[in-house]
Formats: sequence, structure tokens, C-alpha cells
Amino acid sequence: MGAGKRMFVNENNPQERVPFSKPPFTISDLKKAIPPHCFNRSLTRSFSYVLYDLTVTFLLYHIATSYFHHLPTPISSLAWLLYWIAQGCVLTGVWVIAHECGHHAFSDYQWVDDTVGFILHSSLLVPYFSWKYSHHRHHSNTGSLERDEVFVPKSRSNTPWYSKYFNNTPGRIISLFVTLTLGWPLYLAFNVSGRPYDRFACHYAPNSPIYNERKRYHIFLSDVGIVITSLVLFRVAVAKGLIWVICVYGVPLMIVNGFLVLITYLQHTHACLPHYDDTEWEWLKGALATVDRDYGVLNKVFHHITDTHVVHHLFSTMPHYNAMEAKNAIKPMLGEYYRFDETPFYVAMWREMKECMFVEQDEGKKDGVFWYKNKM
Repeated sequence: MGAGKRMFVNENNPQERVPFSKPPFTISDLKKAIPPHCFNRSLTRSFSYVLYDLTVTFLLYHIATSYFHHLPTPISSLAWLLYWIAQGCVLTGVWVIAHECGHHAFSDYQWVDDTVGFILHSSLLVPYFSWKYSHHRHHSNTGSLERDEVFVPKSRSNTPWYSKYFNNTPGRIISLFVTLTLGWPLYLAFNVSGRPYDRFACHYAPNSPIYNERKRYHIFLSDVGIVITSLVLFRVAVAKGLIWVICVYGVPLMIVNGFLVLITYLQHTHACLPHYDDTEWEWLKGALATVDRDYGVLNKVFHHITDTHVVHHLFSTMPHYNAMEAKNAIKPMLGEYYRFDETPFYVAMWREMKECMFVEQDEGKKDGVFWYKNKM
């Protein structure tokens, strides 16, 4: 009863801070609370989601390319807008399945996971192995100010001097636009918003400090996948025209990239979430320093990566179709350590941009725990 009560309070008061003390449970305790079948990966079921998403993708493509040009201009423009949004959302689901392959959550066969993930991610211009390896490091170091890989918050002293000029409505609009449109390619190419390294870091460079020597070949292979997709797009552009490629593929891909950045940002950016320095960080505490969000019907389209992210960080090899059952099984045990924020994502996006500018310890505290602040 007590755990249930705490869970109810926290789900309706998501701004209340997550405890930063050592949890009274272990990862083994949590695993025992989850039905064993939730950890089973079904090759048939996993492929059914791939087939479903790709079928919807093809149907949207067929409708757009076969019928839109017969519509009068105003209606045609509206139809293309709806196509871009719908196709972008469906392809985000494809992206999530490829991400699941990178976690070995697609099947019991690593070679199947890597083959499917490589094809799907390469088709979306994502360097599969490059991102897989850096993302694994994120999962291994979530919440660590020294070692986390992406969306590492800055301290007050390390906040760029120009940030105060963007701490207003026009500035936040500009920042949000740049983040959603350029954030993903800038991260891949220049490690923008990523962990600082002592030399240039890039997801396309086999000698990047992000990777060790044993992974160089896979980084090169990831680049080959990007080159092949780019050549196919070039040939299609020559045959169909650049505008055709932009309308059919380019704009939906930008929406995919925007959702990817937004989803990841909102999962790890919240005033209730602590960040830790090396004196306080532990893996379980870091894994719990994330929040589930509500995207409405898009939760299903995105294969619940949005509203089961906490359990995903705890058990990343669990397939997405079992994550909701697993989450419900461990919520009573997590109690006040679990956060679900049902604020609409477009409202939360603006709120977090405004309230989460940098992290620092509470005044008078030297406990290795840092919280988001917004007062410059």
C-alpha cells in the first residue's frame, strides 16, 4: 500500500525530485519482480513489427506518389504536409527497431540483430555500429557528469557566455529550431552536446576517441552503409529530380531526426532528475535518473520507447513488446524512484528548454549531486 501511494503521488507530481540515495532494491530484485517471459525475444514477433512498419511506409509512399499530383494545389500541399508528418512518425518507429537491434533486443542471434539494424539504420543515414557503440557507453554511464555520452549538462561555470542572450522567448525558439533540425547530424559529425574528449570526436571517423582499436572496422563498415544509401539517393535524384527525393524522403527524414533528438532530450532532461559526479555516481542510480513521457498515440507508433524508457535503461536487451508489462511489474518496487510525466511533449519541450539550462549542487551542499537550474 505504501509503495502504491508513493507511486500515485509521483505520477501526479513529476516535478518532485527523484531520491538520490542508494535504492533499497538491487537490479536483481527488480529482475525477479518481472515475469520471466518478458525477457524472451521472439524472432517472428520482432520481424512482424518490421514488416508492419515497412508496409505502412510503402503504402504512404504509394499514395503520395500515385495520387497527390492529381489533386488541386491547395489540397495537394496539405496532403504532402500530412504525408511528411505520418511518414516521419512511422519511420521513427523503424529507427526505434534498429536501435533495439543495437541492444541485442531483436532476437537471440547477434548476427541477425546487426544485419537488420545495419540495413534499417543505414537506410535512414545512421551509422549503425558507430551509434550502437557510443549508445552502449551512454547506457553504461547514464547520469554521470564525467562519463555519460550525450546530453551531458553543463555546470554554471561552463555555460557559454552567450547563453544568457538566449534565455528568452525568441532565443529559445531559435535554440529549439536548431536543435530539432541540426542537432542529430551535428552530434554525429562533431559530437555536439556529447561528452568532451581530448581531441576531435566524430561518429564517422574510425580513429575517433569514442572507439577503441577493436571497433575501427565496424565504424568503417557503418560508413560504407551511409555511402551506399547516399549513392542510391543520388541515382534516384538523377532519375526523379532532387525535389522529388526531398519530398518523398528528405522531409520525413528530418522529422525522424527531430523526433529522435526530442525524445532523447526529454528522457534525460527534467528538473526532477539528479546528475552525479564520480564521488556519488552508481550505475543503478544513474539508470533511474530518467523519466517516462506520454506522447499519446505516438507511444504505440514509436514502439513505447517513450513511456517505457526507465525499464529500457534497467534491462536494455528486453524487447519493446514486453516492456510495458515489465514496467507495470516493477513500478510498485521502484516507488518514489520512478517518474512518469504526462505533460504533453510539446509543452514539456518548451518547459525543459526554459527551466533546465545548467546543473549545480544545491546551495551549501557538497554531496556530488547536481540538479538542473535556470537562474543565471
